[in-house]
Amino acid sequence: MDDKHTAAAAGEEPGDRADREWLATRFEEQRGQLRAVAYRMLGSLSEADDAVQEAWLRLSRSGVDGVENLGGWLTTVVGRVCLDQLRTRRARREDPFEGGVHVPEPVVSRVEGPDPEQEALLADSVGLALLVVLETLTPAERLAFVLHDMFAVPFDAIGPIVDRTPAAARQLASRARRRVQGTAPVPDTDPARQREVVDAFLAASRGGDFDALLAILDPDVVLRADGGATAPNVTKLVRGATAVVAQAKLYSKVASFARPALVNGAPGLVSLREGRPFSVMGFTVVDGKIVEIDILADPVRLAALNLTFLDE
Repeated sequence: MDDKHTAAAAGEEPGDRADREWLATRFEEQRGQLRAVAYRMLGSLSEADDAVQEAWLRLSRSGVDGVENLGGWLTTVVGRVCLDQLRTRRARREDPFEGGVHVPEPVVSRVEGPDPEQEALLADSVGLALLVVLETLTPAERLAFVLHDMFAVPFDAIGPIVDRTPAAARQLASRARRRVQGTAPVPDTDPARQREVVDAFLAASRGGDFDALLAILDPDVVLRADGGATAPNVTKLVRGATAVVAQAKLYSKVASFARPALVNGAPGLVSLREGRPFSVMGFTVVDGKIVEIDILADPVRLAALNLTFLDE
C-alpha cells in the first residue's frame, strides 16, 4: 500500500502526514538543546526527557502557525513545563529528598569521553556542584538564570513565563547569579590533574591511608551521599576534611570494586556490587584539592541510569 492509501486508511490526508513528518524533523533538530535546558532546570535526566516529550505533544497539537522562531518557542515551552514541575515539588509541602540530602541525577560516561549526545547535554560543563546550587533557587529564579545565563533567552521572553515584567525577570536572574557565583565552586580545568586527584583518593581509600586522604581533601570539603528512600542509612551530609576521612570505612568497602568514569564530564567513580552499580561518585577538584564529593547510591535512580558501557 502506498503512502497515499496508508494515510487515507488512517483517516489522515497525505498532506497532513507530510506536515507532521516535517514538524517531527524540525523538532528533532531542537531535541538536544531542549534536553539540555530541561536537565539544568530539573537535575534529572528522566524528568528532562518527560519535559521534552511534553513539548513535542504541545507542538504536534498546536502546529507552527504564527511561530517565527521554532527553537525559541520550544525552549520557552520546555521552560514552562519544567517550572510547573518545580512548583509542584514545592506545593507538596514535603521534603522530596530523603534526609534533606539530594544529589542530582548524574550523566555518567566512559573515561574516553561522552558520546555526542551526552557531550551536547554537558556543553556548559554543568557539574554536579552547580546542579546542587541550582536546587537551592526558587523555581522562578532557576528558570530565569538557566534560560538567560545559559541559553541567552532574552528577558522579554522569560518575563511572561514567570508572570513578571522583563525587569523583574532580570532581577530574578541577578539574584540567582549571585547565589551561584558565591556558592558553586569553579573546578580546575585540567582533566588530567583532576584524574590524578581522584585516582589518589581511590588509592588512599583502598589502602586505608588517612593521611593521604587528608592531603588531597580541602579543609572545608563537603560530602553528600544520597541513598534515597530505599537506602536511608547511606544518606548523609558531612562537612570538613576530618569528618570526611572518618567515613573512610565506607569508601574502603566499595573502593575495591570502583571503576573510573566521567561524571558530568569530570573524573569520577562507579562502584559495583555483584556486578551491579552500587554508587556513582562525582568529585569537584579546585586547586588540586577535593572540595566536594557527591555520591548517588539510590538503587532506584541508579537503575534508571544508562551504564551499559560498564559491561564492555
